[in-house]
Amino acid sequence: MEAFTLQAMAKVNLGLDVIRRLENGYHQVKMIMQTIDLYDELTFERAETGISLHIDREDLPADESNLIWKAARLIMEEYDVQGGVRIGLRKRIPMAAGLAGGSTDAAAVFHGLNRLFLLGMETVQMQRLGVLIGADVPFCLVGGTMLCEGIGEKLTPVMGGAGVFLVVAKPDISVSTRYVYENLHVETIAHHPDIDSLEAAVRAGDTERMGCFMENILETVTEKKYPVITQLKTQLKKLGAVTALMSGSGPSVFGMFRTREQAEAACLTMKKQGMAKELFVAGFTDSGCREVR
Repeated sequence: MEAFTLQAMAKVNLGLDVIRRLENGYHQVKMIMQTIDLYDELTFERAETGISLHIDREDLPADESNLIWKAARLIMEEYDVQGGVRIGLRKRIPMAAGLAGGSTDAAAVFHGLNRLFLLGMETVQMQRLGVLIGADVPFCLVGGTMLCEGIGEKLTPVMGGAGVFLVVAKPDISVSTRYVYENLHVETIAHHPDIDSLEAAVRAGDTERMGCFMENILETVTEKKYPVITQLKTQLKKLGAVTALMSGSGPSVFGMFRTREQAEAACLTMKKQGMAKELFVAGFTDSGCREVR
């Protein structure tokens, strides 16, 4: 089979609530996740033996610690795959940014190896294995707009029609997801995001109402430690965003705009102001992975 390339989509959290900490160390969540058309590209081709990973960035490990490698090894062991695979990664999603860059790359590996080795995996089988790699992988395997519950693996499609555009801003800091969750004391938090009302607004395609209910409970930890997140949210709103929110555990922040023109103008202004290390304009997409044609 000839080599082929897949695009692995980033995600943002339109709303994120944490219900409680579970005994196994994970957290029970209720959130709405959305894939966006900011993506990495992964190329797959057969090799004689083993797993080889080639990345266009020197600051990202290409060894067993990478989720791409872990996903490939898991699949090849589970299905007793004969032969090897060569995977190339063109990295464009910011790393450690709350955008599921690692998880979506791992999800693309499931799609890629399923095709490359004719494994015949159904989506539910890929999700069953994917959650062993990371809680966001089951969502990234399908993408679109989803209500995510449990530890993030229980998915319910949310059909809506909001035609909005985002400015995604990644400041020049790194945030430890572990630090954020360890310092989130759910039992002391009186106000929680209203994910049910947000879901209803998304289903109705009501952009203004979505803005009223888009909240991320993890901001209560991350914003206190990193004031730049508050600064980015404030500036995005000044530039016309319906609302602005941190994605995941951060530090990426996104502003939601009614038109692409508004989003592009805001993005240009923030670039001139040096507000963030990385800035992108993105739209919603209905899939987590797609082939480059």
